Amino acid sequence: MDAPPTSVILVTGVSGSGKTTVGRALAERLGWDYAEADDFHPEANIEKMRAGVPLTDDDRMPWLRAIARWIDERLARGEPAVVSTSALKRRYRDILRRPGVRSVFLTGDRELIKQRITARKGHFFPAELLETQFRELEPPEPDENAVEVSVNDTPDKAVRQIVEELNVTGSGG
Repeated sequence: MDAPPTSVILVTGVSGSGKTTVGRALAERLGWDYAEADDFHPEANIEKMRAGVPLTDDDRMPWLRAIARWIDERLARGEPAVVSTSALKRRYRDILRRPGVRSVFLTGDRELIKQRITARKGHFFPAELLETQFRELEPPEPDENAVEVSVNDTPDKAVRQIVEELNVTGSGG
């Protein structure tokens, strides 16, 4: 049986890996809707991270359920979309996985990612929490069929690789 066409693309990775940059560029190239998972966090989560306190699994559950609802709405309406989310652990990605959803895992040099996160302005996530993300990270396993993309090059190159490997077009398939 053939897999359903890709309708939603999850762009995953640690903070500072370029999820928002790559996710927005991918959605723009495809003409698809885009959502940034940070926008789904309850204010309590944002305040916790701003204070340098790592989130617990319990903190993340309402956030993950909100992202899953957004994905389900897009799938139900047949509206292709891209959402960027850290989804560091397998169990988080399992909450978001369903037919028609494909994952992209952004990887890169740890020092480069640290430099990027330190350089960005106005984001609630402090660079000090990056190490907790690397500790919690469970890279996708083969059965997740995630496309691994290096962010050591340009965002345009990452987008081209994603489009090629997922074989997606602006028409939603």
